[in-house]
Amino acid sequence: MLLPTPAESQTVAYKALRTADGKPNLNGVWQAMNTANWDLQPHSAAAGMLWQAGAAGSEPAGMGVVEGGEIPYLPAALAKKKANFANRLALDPETKCYLPGVPRATYMPFPFQIVQSAKVIMIHYEYDGAVRLINIDGKKLSPVDSWMGWSNGRWEGETLVVDVTGLNADSWFDRAGDFHSNKLHVIERYTPRSADTISYEATIEDPETFSRPWKISMPLYRHVEKDARLLEFKCVPFTEELLYGNLRKKAANDKANDKK
Repeated sequence: MLLPTPAESQTVAYKALRTADGKPNLNGVWQAMNTANWDLQPHSAAAGMLWQAGAAGSEPAGMGVVEGGEIPYLPAALAKKKANFANRLALDPETKCYLPGVPRATYMPFPFQIVQSAKVIMIHYEYDGAVRLINIDGKKLSPVDSWMGWSNGRWEGETLVVDVTGLNADSWFDRAGDFHSNKLHVIERYTPRSADTISYEATIEDPETFSRPWKISMPLYRHVEKDARLLEFKCVPFTEELLYGNLRKKAANDKANDKK
């Protein structure tokens, strides 16, 4: 009599608060708390791109977010990934303040805000002021490839499913040199798991780079501190010297020193 029935012993799935149109409410400021931006795969702590900075420039260890632990590169693509890693300071788009792409924007060490309506969902990222619009009111085709791609969404019960296409080939997945081609196709899934956490999954498809589709997953955490909001991080001023310093016109005294 005291034994629970199968139905009673099952875990009850979390059901999120609803918006006015009856959909799960994802509004809020969210952030991933992991080291995926350094490396999606499991990795030890190591010296970073700027080893001269000592511990301040080092990279934290991480358990990885790739299901199965390893990204299934094709042989030629794996060789390119290794070359990217060896030259990551010069090649990583993040160092140049380019937009991060999808899914990288989700797990950079910056928060992002979801603003939800019935026909469109906006995701505003603190990093470089990046913005995505997810079309809910009917599927729309990408007019052109871009850094953040083209997002069409639909609801499957408690889960927001986002189909992302139209991504250019220039973004990376992380600082470890993991990359893709312009054939990249990403399917994201946002599922509320409690009042202040979302389960995030992204399935990656790119037949020119990977031998099969693969998936990453991680929790996202709501910022619950008082007056939680996005702050400004316009990184362009931090990259101007790196990108254009060699084009600066030399001052008169610099020219005189060159003649000595």
